[in-house]
Amino acid sequence: MSTVGSALPSPIAAAPTRRRGSRSVLLALTLALTVLAAVQFGAVPISAADWLLGPWSDAPKTGGAHVLWQLRLPRLGLTLAVGAALGLAGALSQALFRNPMAEPSLLGVTSGAAAAVALTLTVFAGAHAALPAEVRLWLLPLVGFCGALAVCFSLDRLSRWLAPGSIAALLLCGLALQAMTFAVVGLCSFIANDEQLRAINFWTLGSLAGANWIMAAVMSGALLVVGTLALRVAPRLNALALGEAAAAHVGIDVERLRWQCIGMVALLSALAVAWCGSIGFIGLMAPHLARQLVGADQRRVLPHAMLAGALLLVVADSFARTLAVPAEIPVGVFSALIGAPWFLVLLRGAVRRMGSA
Repeated sequence: MSTVGSALPSPIAAAPTRRRGSRSVLLALTLALTVLAAVQFGAVPISAADWLLGPWSDAPKTGGAHVLWQLRLPRLGLTLAVGAALGLAGALSQALFRNPMAEPSLLGVTSGAAAAVALTLTVFAGAHAALPAEVRLWLLPLVGFCGALAVCFSLDRLSRWLAPGSIAALLLCGLALQAMTFAVVGLCSFIANDEQLRAINFWTLGSLAGANWIMAAVMSGALLVVGTLALRVAPRLNALALGEAAAAHVGIDVERLRWQCIGMVALLSALAVAWCGSIGFIGLMAPHLARQLVGADQRRVLPHAMLAGALLLVVADSFARTLAVPAEIPVGVFSALIGAPWFLVLLRGAVRRMGSA
């Protein structure tokens, strides 16, 4: 029993089933109340009459009704989908690398996607501008996916080549790749014109201001597909927590599982970055919150990490759009302000465990 607990990321003693169920309900209720508050509060107040002027109404939408149905609800839908995607990507990263501090942004995955998008907007700006607007909407997520996948592949290979099985080597490789990709973004910022520079700043700081119903629908659809696949591989991730050799002995194709997880993390990170910019630390905090609520079983951690990620991003975005009205603060600022101290606490705990081992 102790072997299993030590292999799982950030082991938490399993809570009784009834207590875990009540915590799950509490998390869902908290998310629902936060969503209602996020819809209701903002620069423009929303009245009960505005809710009646939905898509089924032929009346012109002005004032609060326009803000509700054309701005706030699409943004909230995209926020929920992106937050859930980042939480799921973080949980998959921590399970795959068996590291409680693994997270797409810390490992360089999101910065790899941002670097690919920045190159597309600057170096290949002519080819990008020549494409129809409908194609450009899909091109950036595709380019971001390629950048995120390249970083995932490089991280996996470098960590295995330099120090197989070393958590420190994994984090250092991730930091090195993150520095390289940020250097690419910095170079693109240097050669960019004013319009391109504003776009690059959007990717590096993160914002959900450009949300629309199409983005929310595509992100939700991708999340549904990837989330279903993630739940199917969750039992194999539990076995992988014992180590790759032990997982292989029970009949798991470790290489295939690794590439499935890398593909899912890359896709989720790419879509989030390509439409919302870099939003850090959500993928780090959400899995830890999920494990504190429901234990370390990946079959329960993955869906609860999605709920926790959605909750954290809704809170961060609500602060971003309301604290400096009529201006808007980048949401990445708030996620970093919350997540950076969290990361230091986790790092301190890891150092203590290593010292006592």
